Amino acid sequence: MTKVILISQLSLPYPKIGSWTTLYHNYLNSSHAVNYIICPQPETLYPNVEYKTISNSLYFKIQRRYFKKRYLNYFQSLEKIINTDEKFIIQIVDNFGIVKPLLEFLEKKGKRNKCYVQFFYHGFPPFHENFHGRWFYESIDEMILLTNDSYLAHKNYYTVLPTRFSVLHNGIDTNKFYAISNIEKESLKAEKKLLNKKIFIWCSQDRPKKGLNILLNAWKRVYETHQDIVLWVIGCEPKNEIKGVEYLGIIPNDELPKYYQMSDCYLFTTLCHEGFGLSLIEALHCGNHCIASSIGGVSEVLQYGKLGKLIDKPHFEEEWTNAMLEFLDNSYTFANVPSDLYSSQSWNYGMNKIISDAKRRL
Repeated sequence: MTKVILISQLSLPYPKIGSWTTLYHNYLNSSHAVNYIICPQPETLYPNVEYKTISNSLYFKIQRRYFKKRYLNYFQSLEKIINTDEKFIIQIVDNFGIVKPLLEFLEKKGKRNKCYVQFFYHGFPPFHENFHGRWFYESIDEMILLTNDSYLAHKNYYTVLPTRFSVLHNGIDTNKFYAISNIEKESLKAEKKLLNKKIFIWCSQDRPKKGLNILLNAWKRVYETHQDIVLWVIGCEPKNEIKGVEYLGIIPNDELPKYYQMSDCYLFTTLCHEGFGLSLIEALHCGNHCIASSIGGVSEVLQYGKLGKLIDKPHFEEEWTNAMLEFLDNSYTFANVPSDLYSSQSWNYGMNKIISDAKRRL
């Protein structure tokens, strides 16, 4: 029988907000196929899975610092699992650094031919340089990406790409993130004293690559001709006061749905190659018209404009100004988003299929 091992640098469940940890949280609380988790000691444990928590003793600290054996404690836990005649699928998420020492460990133990290594990459562009990264793709058994466009970026970049690929779109809990009726929306707006106003919303960390400064400058131009609007900025501390802008700070993930449900238009101003964008699909499922940068995996997420407005030149402030004005000056027919599109249920199904396919290959 083939068993599945998830190796994580973060404790699972993860107490903070994280994209892939949220995906696994939904998965591990449902009908999952993971048998073991190797990770730091978490505060609570998932049921129906066996943990091998890593030690952080002085011995391992010395091994990491002075002998550069960064993952020694992980491999000691792994050895306790694979020391049988069974076969194993080993899942790694975004941890490129562990791959080479892991493969060396498996070879040393004579277990490489009994282990199928799956690498889940939640970025978009190729991570390794063309020729210098070939060893990575020759070594792993499967690379799982967030979008087909990311696969094309890899295929077009590498001269030789010797591994199997799969795509697994991100998924959200659609029991939390869903659209409400117009009557409910108006009632919530009235509570906030924003009735008869269009609410724009931006939600991210305040880093230059997220594009907030470009949006705020574009907003000033829009507000010159439209005062019946407000922009909610979630996830960062207040900046200089700007008319029509309200800074809401950091909001717990469980409270986010009601803000998306009250809003009319979500602004995703990323200036970097996002892998997918969970907040984008959260807002989409809550009934927002979405305006987003056409960068990285975002275009595929919005089905190349079918589910929202894509900004081809997101570094130009006037592009955002024009898109917001277009939204305000026209009657938009909101896209009909299927309830299972980018849902945690579809992600769980996709993960189980990826695992079952790997078991057949192994």
